[in-house]
Amino acid sequence: MPADPPRHTPPDKLSVVVFSGLFDKVHFALVMATAAAAVGRPVTLFFTMGALRALLRPGDDGIAPWRAMAVSDGDRDGGAMDDSFAALGVATFEQLLGAAAELGVRVMVCEMGLRALGLDRESLRPDLAVEEGGVVSFLNDASRHGAAVFV
Repeated sequence: MPADPPRHTPPDKLSVVVFSGLFDKVHFALVMATAAAAVGRPVTLFFTMGALRALLRPGDDGIAPWRAMAVSDGDRDGGAMDDSFAALGVATFEQLLGAAAELGVRVMVCEMGLRALGLDRESLRPDLAVEEGGVVSFLNDASRHGAAVFV
């Protein structure tokens, strides 16, 4: 009788560099993070450069800046795509952020990225627990037996 093939051992942690300033890519990073956290994997999201715009505090009009983020296909903005997700029963951006917080996803923001964009901690959403750190902090947080993804 042949031996069973070796079983795949899933990564023990998910570490995601969220770099892209495109709404659909940031949305999918949140999908990956919440899915991994839901099955018991620790997750760290490290937001930098254009992706930091997804975490900006709403303007005086109450509208979140992520709604104006571009989308890969260029036909609409993040708000329009998110509205279509809601109509289709797909998790929305705000639902995913809320789930990430509930599931204990660690959210880090890149100090260098904030400075490069002329932002500071006060520019970020007050309702989201974020940690400032650098690439070294992110790498020290990652697991040797985990998966690292760049979005």
